[in-house]
Amino acid sequence: MPEHLPATVSLESPDAELARLRAENASLRAQLAQQAVLTEQLLERIQELEARLAKDSHNSSKPPSSDPPFKKPPPRSLRQRSGKPPGGQKDHPGATHTLVDTPEHTVVVPLSGSCACGRDCATITVAVLPERRQVADLVIRREVTEYRTVAGVCACGQVQRSAFPAEVTAPVQYGPGVSALAVYLTQYHLLPFARTAEVLRTVAGIALSPATIYTMVHEAAQRLTAPVAAIGEALVQAAVAHADESGMRVAGAVQWLHVLCTTTLTVYFIHAKRGREALAAFGLLAHFRGVLVHDHWAAYAAYTCRHAFCNAHHLRELVAIAEQFPHLNWPERMITLLCEANDATVGARSAGHAALPAAAIEDFRTRYLAILAQAERRHPRRDPPPGSRRRVKQTPAYNLIARLRDHRDEVLRFISDLRVPFDNNLAERAIRMPKLKQKVCGCFRSAGGAQAFATVRSYLATLHKQSVDTYQALVMTFQGHPPMPQLG
Repeated sequence: MPEHLPATVSLESPDAELARLRAENASLRAQLAQQAVLTEQLLERIQELEARLAKDSHNSSKPPSSDPPFKKPPPRSLRQRSGKPPGGQKDHPGATHTLVDTPEHTVVVPLSGSCACGRDCATITVAVLPERRQVADLVIRREVTEYRTVAGVCACGQVQRSAFPAEVTAPVQYGPGVSALAVYLTQYHLLPFARTAEVLRTVAGIALSPATIYTMVHEAAQRLTAPVAAIGEALVQAAVAHADESGMRVAGAVQWLHVLCTTTLTVYFIHAKRGREALAAFGLLAHFRGVLVHDHWAAYAAYTCRHAFCNAHHLRELVAIAEQFPHLNWPERMITLLCEANDATVGARSAGHAALPAAAIEDFRTRYLAILAQAERRHPRRDPPPGSRRRVKQTPAYNLIARLRDHRDEVLRFISDLRVPFDNNLAERAIRMPKLKQKVCGCFRSAGGAQAFATVRSYLATLHKQSVDTYQALVMTFQGHPPMPQLG
């Protein structure tokens, strides 16, 4: 290079240099656009992970038992204050224990000590006063009944011998009371078999093995097959029923406990599957023509009955969105609207009305759609890139908005039909106790044991709803004639 030329002087022509700079600019712009897309994706991913980390029982369908002990959810209640002071209200009729007319034991307390005059009070003629006090106590003891047969010779010379009762089949066996209590403790109060055996041995002096209790449970389930089948047939005829399902550990694998219930009837069903195959094997929903309340699970939508969605789930999802986007007001407005509509239906039922006024229903629907229109503007649908046909994952907010919009009749069923409740808590409460059984015992060792539990629990839960003595019903079950629940 000549010495008089600067080192930085380009030998390119101006047009070539301009083309190079333009190509470099286009490359940098494309790279910047890619980085912007990547940054947006990463921010969305961070936001998604933060929202997932923030989920607990107050803003999602996760059970309270899954909440970590070091992070309790904020005490946020969606109920409105009644304005009444806590505790018993003024003029509330109190209740106390009443005296029984025929006590097992009566003790007349004698006079003791001496009178002021110096005489012994034991020498005074007394009269029993009308004032009474009673102490109720519990006496648990084993009661053994021994059966003996007799033999005799008839005048004709034939030897006659009596026979043991048909229900007495072994040299030593347990009566219906023991069997009923063992089943009652394990299937209703959810004690493990080993602890139930310990309770009976310690309290009543009855030595049962866990295997014996297992046999008693299966015998009860077999005897209760017909009543539980009748409960299922009655549920099919119900005007409103609730359905739910939850995973259960059975024989080392996850199976599914399904429940269908009303305010007076409950039936459980265990199946290895969760979806349509299990519901088909359940066999009840195919014939159900009432209103089915559930948590908008897609498998229920395959049935031709009318549907109602659980709004407690919607409230929790709305709380999660309100916490994730505190600058938006539509989640709070929707929460307020749903709670206000629920209060209106509760008041209408209390007043004995058959339905809400048509104007009130129309007002709720109009406000509902207006809130959704605002929400859709803030959370639009994500479309795939031009020329692409792949599905794009939508945000939780958009998915909730789409469900509330596309299934508004199912969401608002409770305002148009006062027989339909606001939520699906009836089925969720029915699922809660079997889940507690799993938490206490760990799992069911066999599918037969899980199904026996479902059968016995169906019967006992139904009787409990109908205020029937469940223990005495089990005693009658082991005596061979289980009482039939009210099915009307």
